[in-house]
Amino acid sequence: MKWRFLLWLVLFLMFHTITRQGSQCERENHSASSTKNNSKCSHSPQCKNDSKDKSNYKHNSNAMSCMEEADRILNTGHYTDAIKAIESLEDFLDEIEVTDATSMSFGNLVASLYKPIHPFKGLKIHASDSEAMTDKSVTNSKVNVQLPEELDAGPNNTIVFCMITWPHIDEGAPGVIYENRLVGLSVSGKNISGLHERVNITMNVATAINETQEPRCVFLNFSTLEYSSDGCITQWEHGQTNIICSCTHLTYFGVLMVTPSLSSKDQEILSYITLIGCSLSLIGLIITVLLFITNRHMRADVSMKVHINLAVALILLNVHFLPSQQVAALPSTGLCLYMALALHYSLLATFSWMALEGVHLYILLVRVFNIYIRRYLLKLSVVGWGIPAVIVSLVVIIDRSTYGHVPLDLSKPNDTAICYITNNTVKIVTTEAVFGLVFVFNLIMLGVMVRRVVSLRQNTEFGQNNRDRAKRDIFTLLGVTTLLGITWGLVFVSITTPGLYLFCILNSLQGFFIFLWFVMSLRKAGKSASQTSSETRTTS
Repeated sequence: MKWRFLLWLVLFLMFHTITRQGSQCERENHSASSTKNNSKCSHSPQCKNDSKDKSNYKHNSNAMSCMEEADRILNTGHYTDAIKAIESLEDFLDEIEVTDATSMSFGNLVASLYKPIHPFKGLKIHASDSEAMTDKSVTNSKVNVQLPEELDAGPNNTIVFCMITWPHIDEGAPGVIYENRLVGLSVSGKNISGLHERVNITMNVATAINETQEPRCVFLNFSTLEYSSDGCITQWEHGQTNIICSCTHLTYFGVLMVTPSLSSKDQEILSYITLIGCSLSLIGLIITVLLFITNRHMRADVSMKVHINLAVALILLNVHFLPSQQVAALPSTGLCLYMALALHYSLLATFSWMALEGVHLYILLVRVFNIYIRRYLLKLSVVGWGIPAVIVSLVVIIDRSTYGHVPLDLSKPNDTAICYITNNTVKIVTTEAVFGLVFVFNLIMLGVMVRRVVSLRQNTEFGQNNRDRAKRDIFTLLGVTTLLGITWGLVFVSITTPGLYLFCILNSLQGFFIFLWFVMSLRKAGKSASQTSSETRTTS
């Protein structure tokens, strides 16, 4: 037991020493006496120093202590704490006096300091996970930097390179950067921006980038803690072995992984398509509900009642989706909360009733006999409207802030937003996973329907030619496809621009297609009634 106590005591003393050293390091970064080295961060391990000057060694020893503290925060701290540690480290590195070139590394941090002796003609920096060198290649290079002559660095300036690799990205981070890597560049005593000769940062592609993502060169804005691409150009194509970020300023750079972006023209066209399609669907669905209410024969049909519930769910979805962008622009957080909650509920209700359409189709086609179910429509309504209400209520009870402003383009958080789910995990579990289950089930039901239609075509009907039967079967399958929401499955191919156009057109017009199908059913029912009446009079 004594050795366990001794081990605990040693660990306690080590942790206490590191914590004290880290706080001392931060004080040193922000004090005026830091340039004179009146205090040290800690007794740190010896740095990789190319200079033999004792004062340089003293500075670098303190820098290593600060790197050790920053590395500890990267491993255990919150995102905002890590950013503060990076700022403190950058301030400290800018103050270090070097005579030529110095390289150092600790854990997830690699730094290189360079003081120009001769007139500055540009500089190349190569870095791996363990070292960084100026004008000299390194083994297993991850990043290569080309600094232009326009920097005009002189003997009184120090060029600072610092590469940071996050062990893991905290939830507070504004996005996912490639390989969790940031590359920092600065020149002490200068604020570098608006360069005509761009700074080129080349990052080697070690991890394959899939088709659903593309890299975007960004820099970290320390004021807003957000990523921005202003002043940076991304040079990359699928299959290319490196990503080149060409920027007009110096700061901390990274490569943000985003979904493939559309051109501004495509975005404008898709916005108009969605607006027109959803508006037509909303009008058509309202007319559908009014026709159902005024038609006594339709009100007696159980299948029509199921279809009308789906129509009502789609009405709610369109009513809350169309003005969501305008509501998000308003200062009222309460109204945005309601809009996001209602949009989530109506979307879940739409999925529920599309699934119930599949259940109803299964009962009609598979369980042809003995299909009477007591209070059948009431039970469907409890499921179709009740389950979405339970899910939304649980989300609100657990975390009300789950609903709020969500940017349409995640790479531009300050751009246009809507009121919806802010938590990605909640969105994936309660919408994408639910839709996946509904889509698979309804796709199976559509297959059953197709098989049923094919088997019925083998039986001839008196007085009906093949052309009329084929036309009727096609319209039947199209109607069932619309009711089951099969067109929503196009979301899986919407990663391409044509797929996105097709998805927006068919999905925004789903309500209008239901309206057309309902009108045709109403017309067919009227013809059947008149035909039956005529046959009755003839028989009489």
